[in-house]
Amino acid sequence: MNKRSLLAALYGVLALYALMTLSPFLWMLITSFKEPADLFRLPPSFVPTQLLTDAPFANYTSVLTERDFTTYFVNSLIVSTSAAVGQVITCAMAGYVFAKVPFRGRNFLFAVVLATAFVPNEVTIIPEYLLMRQLGWINTFLPLIVPSFLVGSFGTFMLREYFSALPNDYAEAGRMDGASAFRIFRDIYLPLSVPALISVFVVAFIHSWDELLRPILYLNSPELYTVPRGLISLVSEFDAQWTWFMAGSVISTLPLVAIYILGQRYVIQGFVAGGVK
Repeated sequence: MNKRSLLAALYGVLALYALMTLSPFLWMLITSFKEPADLFRLPPSFVPTQLLTDAPFANYTSVLTERDFTTYFVNSLIVSTSAAVGQVITCAMAGYVFAKVPFRGRNFLFAVVLATAFVPNEVTIIPEYLLMRQLGWINTFLPLIVPSFLVGSFGTFMLREYFSALPNDYAEAGRMDGASAFRIFRDIYLPLSVPALISVFVVAFIHSWDELLRPILYLNSPELYTVPRGLISLVSEFDAQWTWFMAGSVISTLPLVAIYILGQRYVIQGFVAGGVK
């Protein structure tokens, strides 16, 4: 097999893998343009029948107006952006300290932070809920945002590796000019770590946007629902509006696709430079 044939075979395998990966999204997109009567037809139809009617976007219009999905969308933007910003702030400070500030027990404390990544949410969610109830934060956005301002293991690890790769000479030069430790961090190392910061922001935003457990536990008022919580409200024990559900799911994926496309170059740079294998 010559080089051209091998390359063609490789592209064929990658194209097949891409099709398999995108097939759930394509099915979701097609279903969002179907009439409810067409959902359970056998054999399954891949024709978006609603596009052939006078109201091709009826499912999208219904989910945006009758279910107030616009409010859910705005709530998710507020929660996810705030949580991602908080994650970037605390992880940047922690990562810098673990990388550039020598102190006793630094490696042990860093190992403890990394160990928290292996603790599932189901273990901590009950004491967390009791704490939020004592604080009076139930049915507010605070339980969805404030925990993200705590140091995250992934972001701390990534930024620590990124800061470790930057020369210590920058800090020495800053100290010679009379800069404080915080100013060295803020004015020298933070501007150099933009790719890693954007990478952490993108990952934290996506994680917060997809969060379902905490919105179910903490949000009781429909006007506070996030997108995942709003989607769940379309499915009940006795009724399921699947066409609306698929339309809402398509809408909910658009910010994730957009934020990844906008930050893709920085995300790749951040992951490579941060040493994440």
